Amino acid sequence: MKTENKPRKNTDDEMPKAGKLSGEKKRMKALTVVFSIICIVYVLPVLAVLVNSFKLNTYVKTDTFSLPTGEMWAGISNFINGMNAGNYPFWKSALYSLVITLLSTLLIVICTSMAAWYVERVNSLFCKIIYYLCVFSMVVPFQMVMFTLSKTADQLKLNTPWTIPIVYLGFGAGLAIFMFVGFVKSIPIEIEEAAAIDGCGPVRTYFSVVFPMLRPTMISVGILEIMWIWNDYLLPQLVLDVNEYKTIPIHLQYLKGSYGTVDLGATMAIILMSIIPVIVFYLVCQKYIIKGVAAGAVKG
Repeated sequence: MKTENKPRKNTDDEMPKAGKLSGEKKRMKALTVVFSIICIVYVLPVLAVLVNSFKLNTYVKTDTFSLPTGEMWAGISNFINGMNAGNYPFWKSALYSLVITLLSTLLIVICTSMAAWYVERVNSLFCKIIYYLCVFSMVVPFQMVMFTLSKTADQLKLNTPWTIPIVYLGFGAGLAIFMFVGFVKSIPIEIEEAAAIDGCGPVRTYFSVVFPMLRPTMISVGILEIMWIWNDYLLPQLVLDVNEYKTIPIHLQYLKGSYGTVDLGATMAIILMSIIPVIVFYLVCQKYIIKGVAAGAVKG
């Protein structure tokens, strides 16, 4: 009987591969440790707010990083005191923040997506100028325009929660148009040409064809704008009549007592109530941010 000579495995080639794999595993472990430490550093302020929101005011100052046990425990009294502090109800501030955030985000998403589609498809000199002006607005510091903006908003009667979204549209248009233009470049123009052959005008083509395809970037832009507008303090402080309209960040500023005294326990409780919705919202929608940014990162 004939015996087949089986080729011997080349162990010399396998050893370098095994060494590369082990080296890659070590690098991954090292990166995991580094990013875990960075994550802990970023989470520590949130944990400090959570812990101190259940402490009595005196212990917030003296035992900032200790757990609220024993005589330190304040329960929900800090939340009650924070919501009832001053002559302005907290629920009203939360309502104004919600209205401003939703209206502004909706206005930014719809207007900038339409503008980006027009800018990219027309691609004239005028559209290029508009696009680069929007991109340039991303690097202009807010402090350069805040005084003239405040005066202009008062003159145009944009100092109410129902009109301030127009001001937010101006500041949020730069990033939104930049992201939408990048995504529109990836949409085949043949789809829009087919819609035009079927009798669709520009408006119908946008809402029936383009608008559904922009969904990933719309979600990303919406999440980023919501997080910015919900936590914004300076623009509402400058534009709104704070005696009549207070958002949550402005409400926090007015928790001071006489002679500058501050109930830190109540302040921490209100801060916790204001950041929890944004944190939960971001954790639920963070995957859409990555998808939208990746979808918009297209070179024409």
